[in-house]
Amino acid sequence: MANLKEIRNRISSVSSTMQITSAMKMVSAAKLKKAQDAITAMRPYSNKLTELLQNLSATLDVDSGSKFANQREINNVLIVAITSNRGLCGAFNSNIIKEVNTLMGDTYADKNVSVLAIGKKANDAFSKTGNVIANKSEVFDDLTFDNVAEIAEMIMDKFIHAEFDKVELVYNSFKNAATQVIMTEQFLPIVPVESDASNNSDYIFEPSKQEIVETLIPKSLKTQLFKGIRDSFASEHGARMTAMHKATDNATELRDQLKLTYNKARQAAITNEILEIVGGAEALNN
Repeated sequence: MANLKEIRNRISSVSSTMQITSAMKMVSAAKLKKAQDAITAMRPYSNKLTELLQNLSATLDVDSGSKFANQREINNVLIVAITSNRGLCGAFNSNIIKEVNTLMGDTYADKNVSVLAIGKKANDAFSKTGNVIANKSEVFDDLTFDNVAEIAEMIMDKFIHAEFDKVELVYNSFKNAATQVIMTEQFLPIVPVESDASNNSDYIFEPSKQEIVETLIPKSLKTQLFKGIRDSFASEHGARMTAMHKATDNATELRDQLKLTYNKARQAAITNEILEIVGGAEALNN
């Protein structure tokens, strides 16, 4: 059995760790509320805009299709991996890294795959293999639509100039504080939905339908990327809050076990001292 000093040091260490994890849990809970409100408010707009553009694109002639819907033979693929800049959030980052590795090793095994890292953890994981073409981790320092729009414009420009034939987004979608769903979305080219003649309405477009689509598609793509990063940002705080909650519970349980061990050891030491005193007294009497 460890001596009393060692047990006291361990109790002190575990108690300090518990205070840190508890504080991190409360900080993440406060940040989660703001991030959750932001993504909850944004989803209906983003989904409706995407639906509108898909329906409009489906009614356009093939020859007049958007440059962002250009279907080419897939040789070069870009995967936008969205992780966090910091750890201590459970399997949040490792799940994204595993999903990207699966895409690279299975789905696009015979393709030339590159990674655009949004988050230091993704950059650290894939820069070793030389797949990272850019690291945009600084976007989390000031997460605004304008900053994300610059990244989206860079991706769109590379697709238009045929540097990449397909672009995929991989990120964690926020469901609740304890659950994040890994999402793999096709970013480019845009895939129009099949038009249903029975649902077509007689609209008058001003300017033309083609001009509306060409104007709104870049905005829709920027919004889609912003939504993905916002989703990941909220998921990160939810995952960290959950991880720190579990860590605090484990630290509390370990501290209680150490205190019990300490009390038993102290009781044994006191008992031994009493026995020694009694034995000494008996020896003097004899």
